[in-house]
Amino acid sequence: MLQILLVTFPFFALVLAGFAAAHRRMLPLEAIPGLNGFVLFFALPCMLYRFGSTTPIAQLLDASVAGVYLLCALVMVAFAIVMSMNSRIRWNDASLGALVAAFPNTGFMGVPLLAALLGPQSVGPVIVLIVVDMLITSSLCIALSRLDEGEGHGGAAMLDAAKKALKGVATNPMPWAILLGAVASAVRFTLPGPVEKTVWLLADAASPVALFTIGAVLARSQIQSSHPMPLSDYVPVALMKLLLHPLLVLVVGTGAIQLGVPLDPFALTVMVLISALPSASNVSLLAERLGADNGRIARIILVTTVAAFFSFSGAVALMI
Repeated sequence: MLQILLVTFPFFALVLAGFAAAHRRMLPLEAIPGLNGFVLFFALPCMLYRFGSTTPIAQLLDASVAGVYLLCALVMVAFAIVMSMNSRIRWNDASLGALVAAFPNTGFMGVPLLAALLGPQSVGPVIVLIVVDMLITSSLCIALSRLDEGEGHGGAAMLDAAKKALKGVATNPMPWAILLGAVASAVRFTLPGPVEKTVWLLADAASPVALFTIGAVLARSQIQSSHPMPLSDYVPVALMKLLLHPLLVLVVGTGAIQLGVPLDPFALTVMVLISALPSASNVSLLAERLGADNGRIARIILVTTVAAFFSFSGAVALMI
């Protein structure tokens, strides 16, 4: 267990450092969007491109990994919406809550953490999971969140919601970085030396800056969303993310292997550990943009991030 903590502790410590810096205003809240922009548009795409371009293309096109993980994500979204909706929490809030129940912090935390724990061979499955969550899970939840607007308007509202979701995906640089990396891997393309060194340098900055930014974003959300809220509005969703999601992936993946699906056991281990990560911090920004209760989403992300230090370390101890 000590060996596991030696790997996981620095990652969560950087999140705590970002939280403390923003909470104590050593980092101005106005600077957080700049940090987020640097990670989202520069450092993280470079890291994903590097991993994609140096990973065998067969690992990036693993249909078994994508299919099993997608099935679990759809089950999580449906279950979270059914369990959350009531007279106060309608489609918008329930759908964004379902997204944080099914969408782990794979990009900002999972890629470097799993590479440190399991080695570079874990990157292929991780990238597949990022693609599934960004292209399908996120788009589905964004579309469902617009159903409040669509009451009485039928399919036209759903079509408009789907267009907005796809537009959001198309303007996100991460899928494009993965795609370019996969193409480079397939054709064995390498960047010119000076360009490669620049991209690799930005990629090296992704992990520490992203983790620090997660903490800062959580602190800002807590400062700006201080209205009281019953625990029942967010704690059950946090428990779904940290406990139900990895357990579901483990059960479905094990069943798929027994049924003859060509799912590699190592890939299943990666999938379970990714599912045990805290909720994706960027969903808080998405909730704010879509008019959902950002205070509720921020609380779910905060609870999962704090509790994951213990639950994720426990999952690692059980799985490897």
